[in-house]
Order: sequence, then structure tokens, then C-alpha cells
Amino acid sequence: MQAIMETGGKQYRVQPGDIIYIEKLEAEDGATVTFDKILAAFDDGRSKFGSPYLEGIAVEGRVIKTGKGKKIRVYKYKAKKNYRRTQGHRQPYTKLQIDRIVV
Repeated sequence: MQAIMETGGKQYRVQPGDIIYIEKLEAEDGATVTFDKILAAFDDGRSKFGSPYLEGIAVEGRVIKTGKGKKIRVYKYKAKKNYRRTQGHRQPYTKLQIDRIVV
């Protein structure tokens, strides 16, 4: 079974056993989290679509770790004006393993 879930303003197509990186959650490592914003579910040729969400279906996952991604450089400048600014950014993430899709 597969499902399309929404979290952190993004949509992910998941199935049991998948490991995904999502926007940071306020959960400790090893904790179990449940997502109830399910947009669609697919199983052996059958599909269900919500408007906007499906009722009675949830995705359960386990937090593997929380961390920060690679650093990116944000560089601003204006030509001929001697204006230059460099800033770095590391996006926080949560690494999640999908355990099961509850119907």
C-alpha cells in the first residue's frame, strides 16, 4: 500500500519501509509519529482520493534522527556599489522511517 501524505507544507509519496527526510518535527529520536493529513491512498489497483484529506487513514513512522543539512551560501551584491553580503544557512530536518499505513 502507498499513500501521499502532507507535512511541513510538502507532499510525500510513501510506503512501509521508506526512509524520508522531512521538515523538522518536535519529536525525540526513536519516537513514533502519526500523520493524518493523507491526500491519497493506493493499493493493488484501487485508489482513494480525498477532498482535501482522507478520513480514517494514517501513516505511522519512527524518528531515526534529527539534524541539519549541508550549508549553503547566500551571497548578495549590487554591481558598482561596493555592497556585498555573505550568509550561510543549514536547513534542519528529521529523518523518518515509515512503519505502516493504518487503514
